[in-house]
Amino acid sequence: MVAGAVEPEFRGARRRLVEALQDKGIKDLALLRAVDAIPRHLFVPPTVRHRAYEDSALPIGNGQTISQPYVHARSVEQLLLTGTERVLEIGTGSGYQTALLSHLAAQVFSVERYRELLDRARPILQQANVRNASLSLGDGTLGWREYAPYDGIVVSAGAPHVPPALEEQLAEGGRLLIPVGSKEEQMLTVFIKRGGRLEGRDITPVRFVPLIGAGGWPG
Repeated sequence: MVAGAVEPEFRGARRRLVEALQDKGIKDLALLRAVDAIPRHLFVPPTVRHRAYEDSALPIGNGQTISQPYVHARSVEQLLLTGTERVLEIGTGSGYQTALLSHLAAQVFSVERYRELLDRARPILQQANVRNASLSLGDGTLGWREYAPYDGIVVSAGAPHVPPALEEQLAEGGRLLIPVGSKEEQMLTVFIKRGGRLEGRDITPVRFVPLIGAGGWPG
C-alpha cells in the first residue's frame, strides 16, 4: 500500500489529474484512488516537479521517461487486478508504476536494467510507504524466475515480440501487457494465457523506449 498524504500544494493538481483520467475513460475506481493517493511529484526530477501532475511523459534520466499518466492508467487497468495477485513489472523506471501496482496487487516484483534508476526509485518507494514491492537489477526480458508464475506481467518498454521467458513465467489465465512493434512505434497489447498459449488483443498505438536485453532488442 502507499501513503495517502500529499503536500497541500499538489492536492488540487492531483485531483485534476484524476478527473482528466476519468474524462479519458479510466473507470477502475481502485486505480483512480491510487492515482489520487500516490505523490507522483516524488517520482520525477526536481527540474520538472511543477509538471508532475500533467498528463504527459517526462524525462527521468538515462534516456528514460516516466510515462504519461493516462498510459500508466490504461496499462494497469488492463490487468484487471483485484488485490490478490502477484505481478511482475519489467522496467522499474521512476518507480511510479510500481507504486500504482503495489496499491492494486498483493505483491509486486520489479526488474530494472539501469542501476542509477533503481537506486533512485528505491528510497522514493520507501518514502511513499510502499511495502509490498521487491526490486531487482537485471535483464527484464528474462523475467524473475524465482517468484514465478505471475498473475500479471506489465512491460514498460517496446519489444519486437513477447520475450519467451515472460510467456513462460505467466500463470495460466494470467495477463501480460506489452508494447510490441518497432523501436519507433508499438501497439500496446494485452495477452491472456489460455491452454499454455498466449491470446492477444490490441489496445492502442504507443511509443515506448526500446526493451533492451536477451529477449528484446540488442543493447
